[in-house]
Amino acid sequence: MLGALAVAAVAPAMMAIAAAPVAAQEQSSSTAYDWANVRVGGGGFAPGIVFSTLEPGLAYLRTDMGGAYRWDAQKRRWVPLQDGVSEGSYMGIESIAADPVDPGTVYLAAGMGARLPAAIFRSTDRGNHWQVTPAPFAMGGNEDGRGLGERLAVDPSDNRRLFFGSRHQGLWSSADAGAHWQQVAGFPLKGLGLPTVRRQTHGGLSFVVFDPARKGRIFVGNADPAGARLYRSDDGGATWMALPGGPDARLLAAKAVLGRDGMLTMTVNDGIGPNGITRGEVWRLDTANGGWSDVTPLKGADAPEGGYMGVSVSARDPKMITVSTVDRRRPVDTVWLSRDGGRQWEELWPRSTRDVAESPFLDFDGKANFGHWIAGLAIDPFQPDHAAYVTGATVYETQDFDKPGPMRWRPWTRGIEQTAVITLTSPTGGAHLVSGFGDIGGFRHDDFAVSPPRIHLRPFLTNTNTIDYAGRAPLVMVRSGNTHARTVPDTSLAWSADGGGSWSGLHVPACAPRADGSLCPEATGDAAITVSADGTAFLVETDAPQISRDRGATWQRVSGLPSRVRVTADKQDPRRFYAVDFAAGHIVRSDDGGASFRQIAGRGLPADLTPLRSANREDPAPILAQPDRAGALWLALGGALWRSSDFGESWRRTGQAIRVDRFGLGKGAPGSAEPALYALGTKDGLRAIWRSVDGGTQWTRINDDQHQWGLRIRMVSGDPRLFGRVYVATDGRGLITGDPAKGE
Repeated sequence: MLGALAVAAVAPAMMAIAAAPVAAQEQSSSTAYDWANVRVGGGGFAPGIVFSTLEPGLAYLRTDMGGAYRWDAQKRRWVPLQDGVSEGSYMGIESIAADPVDPGTVYLAAGMGARLPAAIFRSTDRGNHWQVTPAPFAMGGNEDGRGLGERLAVDPSDNRRLFFGSRHQGLWSSADAGAHWQQVAGFPLKGLGLPTVRRQTHGGLSFVVFDPARKGRIFVGNADPAGARLYRSDDGGATWMALPGGPDARLLAAKAVLGRDGMLTMTVNDGIGPNGITRGEVWRLDTANGGWSDVTPLKGADAPEGGYMGVSVSARDPKMITVSTVDRRRPVDTVWLSRDGGRQWEELWPRSTRDVAESPFLDFDGKANFGHWIAGLAIDPFQPDHAAYVTGATVYETQDFDKPGPMRWRPWTRGIEQTAVITLTSPTGGAHLVSGFGDIGGFRHDDFAVSPPRIHLRPFLTNTNTIDYAGRAPLVMVRSGNTHARTVPDTSLAWSADGGGSWSGLHVPACAPRADGSLCPEATGDAAITVSADGTAFLVETDAPQISRDRGATWQRVSGLPSRVRVTADKQDPRRFYAVDFAAGHIVRSDDGGASFRQIAGRGLPADLTPLRSANREDPAPILAQPDRAGALWLALGGALWRSSDFGESWRRTGQAIRVDRFGLGKGAPGSAEPALYALGTKDGLRAIWRSVDGGTQWTRINDDQHQWGLRIRMVSGDPRLFGRVYVATDGRGLITGDPAKGE
C-alpha cells in the first residue's frame, strides 16, 4: 500500500473472476460437492444498503465481514456475490456503488483493515462476474467507521470516472472504471496516514456525492478532526472549496444524500461509530445558495444520548426524508421521517411492529426492539412504500413506509448469512448439527432450511466458544462461552440433557484471588468444558481444573492436569481423557474418569509440542477423538497430521501430502474402517477444503473456485452418521454444509 502522500498513478494488474477470483487450475483430483448455507438469516452487521436508481427491484447490500449481496427480485432472495473469493480481506466491504448510467454495472471497495489487502471490484453483470484491481489505498471494511459512506461514487456524466474517499490517504480518482487510480492532487486533505497503533483507525473522507443536475459538481464529507466537514468541487475535482457554516466543527461528517431539489441532507456525529457516539445532528444544505439548516429531530440539553447516521430521500418527493439514530440506547434506536424537508419529524418506533418469524432468534430476550447500529437506511426509489434499514443483527424492510397506521417491519434476510461461527459439533445422536456463534450464541439445527426456533439460553452467552457431547450418550452436551462484558454476569458454563434444545447453567466454586488482580477463566468465559463418553462427568479447565459427577452440585479438583490446557474426552471409553501439557511438552491422559492425569509415552511425536499451545479461548482442542472407536486419536501439529490407535501411547504421521490448518472427522466410506477426514489445508500449492477416505494418504479437493468464502474458516468437521457430509464454520458467511454431488 502507498503512503498518505503518494500521488503517482497506479496501474496494478486487473484480474478477471467469475463471482470471485479464479484460482490456479486444480493441480489435484477433486470430488464435486453441492454446497448450501445452514439457515439462520442475517445475524451480523451490514453497514450499507444501496438501491439501483435505474432498475426496479435491484438492490445491493454490503457487510463488514461476509461480502456483498444482490437482491434477486424474481427469486425473492439475496444472492451472495463473493463466495468465490479466496482472499479473506476482500470479504469486508468498505463501500458499494451502483452505476447511475448502466444498471448492470456495480463496484465494490473491498478490504477488511488498514494492514490487509484491498481492491476495487467491478462487474458489468450485476455481480455475477468481477474484474478485481488491487487498490493503492487502505480500507477498513471491518473497522470502526464502517457505517460511514458511501465512500465510492460513480460520475453520472462520465460513468468511467470514479472517486473514492479513503480513510488514511486522501481522495482518489479513476478515469477508467477502476483499473487505474491516482490521488486527487488538488484536494486539500491528504489524510492522516496509516495508523501506527493496533486497532486504531481514521474516519477519513466519509462520503462522495455527485450532483447529477450539474456536471462536474462533487461533494466530499470529512470525518477526521481537522478541516471542514464538507468540501465541494465544481470542475470535476480539479479545485475544491470548503463550505462555510453548517454543523459544529467538532462533529464529523457521516453520510449524505442529495435530493432532486438540490438539497443535500447530511448526518454528523461526535464519533465515527458504530459504538461511542454520544451526540449527533442532521443538517441540510441548499446547494443553490449555500444556506444551511439544522433539521435535527431532537435537539437541546434534553435530547437523548446518541447520534444520527442513516439518511435517505424519496426519489419521487424530495421533501420526504428519513434519518436513523445510532447509539441511542434510551429508550431505543429509531428511524425518523419528515414529509416537509425536515421542519417536522415523526418518530417511527412507536407505531412500528416487527414480525421476526423468519429469524426467530431476534426475539431471544423478549420481543425484538427496533435495532441498534442503524447505519444504513434507504427508501426504494421506485416504490416509496418500500424502505429498509440495517442493524447490528439483521436487515429490516417494510411495505408501509408511505402509509398511515401501523408500520410492519420484517427481516429482509432470505439468502443473507452474515455470521461468525466459532465452533460446531456433529454428535452421534440427536440433531446432526449444534453450533456456537459469535454475538448470537448458537443453535441446535434440526432443519437446515429453517432458521432455528431457539437460541442457546439459560444462560445466554453472546459467544459460544466450546461445545462437546458425550460419545455414548450424545444428548448430553456441554458448552462454554462469554459475553461482551469483561465478566460473565451469571455463569460461563452450561449443560444440556436433550441435545442442545434446552440448557442449565453450571456454577463452579469461586477461584482464589490472583496476585496480579486478573480474573479467573470461568469469570471471563475462558474456561472450556468437556464431557465424558457416558455423559456422567463434566471437566472444567479452571485455574485448578475441576470435575463434577453430579451435574455441578459438587466439584473435585483434578490432579496432574495443568491449568489452561484443552482437554479431549474419549468418545467411547468414559475412563479416558487426553490433553497436551504445553509447559512440559508431552501428552497427559486420565484413566480414572478424569480424577487424575499422568504423562504417557506419546512415542513417535516430535519432541516440540509448543505449536499446539494456544491462549485463544475460541481455538478448538488440538486432539480429536474418533467417535466410533476407543483410543483412536488425531492431532495436527505444525501443519502435519498425526494419529494414534492405542490411547495416545504411540503416534504415526499421515497426510504427508497436505499441510493442515483445520481438520475434522466424519463417517467413513462404505466398507472402510477409516474415518473420513476433512481439512482446510494446502496441497500442491493450493489452499482449499480436502477430503481423505484412506486415513490421510490421498486427498481430493471438495470445494471449488466458486465456493471459497474468503477461506475465512474456523472449523471443518464431518458428520459421524452420514458419509460425505461436511460442515464448515466460516468467519463471516455463516454455517456451510456440503454433500457429494449426485453421481459422486
